[in-house]
Amino acid sequence: MIRVLALVIAAFSASSAIAGELEDELFEDLLVPAGEVSLDEYMWRKRLLVVFSNSELDPQFTEQLELLSERPQGLAARDVLIVLDSDPSEETELREEFRPRGFMLLLVGKDGEVYLRKPVPWDVREISRSIDKLPLRQREMRDGS
Repeated sequence: MIRVLALVIAAFSASSAIAGELEDELFEDLLVPAGEVSLDEYMWRKRLLVVFSNSELDPQFTEQLELLSERPQGLAARDVLIVLDSDPSEETELREEFRPRGFMLLLVGKDGEVYLRKPVPWDVREISRSIDKLPLRQREMRDGS
């Protein structure tokens, strides 16, 4: 009985480690540097969750990345790309368009409209709820796409 329990625990630990690795890979696949992003390129294809800060060392920036990395599957299911812009000296299209001051979380819908601006980090559950209220997302859920 103890052997069986030990095998079950070992199998669960191994599957948890594999699941964690898959989530890490999925999270990394969702990340895009701001310098590689054009708003027109993703129009009608992806929602952009832009994380602005003045430094990668900004505590809010690191907290936001930690929150997003905990549940990347919720973002992937909603066609979200996470765009990182932590260098004000790089004059990216997004920085010029949205003019952030310090940390800012911004959600750009597939239609190019800004649906969310937050000066503090948000977790995936809050972000997902905001996305799920959007008319286009409502249609996607009805149509099963």
